[in-house]
Amino acid sequence: MKTNDRCAHCRQAFIPNPRVKNQQYCGRQLCQNARKAKWQRRKMAVDSDYRLNQKDAQHQWQEKNADYWDKYRKSHSQYCERNRQLQKLRDAKRRAQRLAKMDALSRFKPVNPGIYYLVPLAPDLAKMDALTQRIEIIPSSYTSSDPSCKKGLDRQPQRFGIKPDKKEVDYDHQNSP
Repeated sequence: MKTNDRCAHCRQAFIPNPRVKNQQYCGRQLCQNARKAKWQRRKMAVDSDYRLNQKDAQHQWQEKNADYWDKYRKSHSQYCERNRQLQKLRDAKRRAQRLAKMDALSRFKPVNPGIYYLVPLAPDLAKMDALTQRIEIIPSSYTSSDPSCKKGLDRQPQRFGIKPDKKEVDYDHQNSP
């Protein structure tokens, strides 16, 4: 018998059972529990019937043992107190994150620079023309010396990592050497 097989969980050498083809786990209880947990995770991810049956079983158990958590909290007061303290910390952290939000649009998908055509979706509007808008990204490190916010944006579009349209290249660089 070969003894150079190693357990996938504890990495200890073990003698495989000849009746178990492709055995990867040793017979220790901890390793068997890990094997079963891995199998269940995979089964839950792949098999929708199994997942539904597990959910139904949990629901039935919860209905049968509705007062389980009340009893548990009464008999484990230290657990409850620790949970209260940790929840206060989580709440304070969540409030602090909302206060010091550096970028309000971080959860939204950023808009790529380019030309966009805004077209009305409602078919009963009198005017159906498309509105053309150009969107450019201005880095936070950009500082304009001009008091007008519109001046300075027409200078060096390559500086901002934006590829100008071919028409603009002709117009912007026709006088350059």
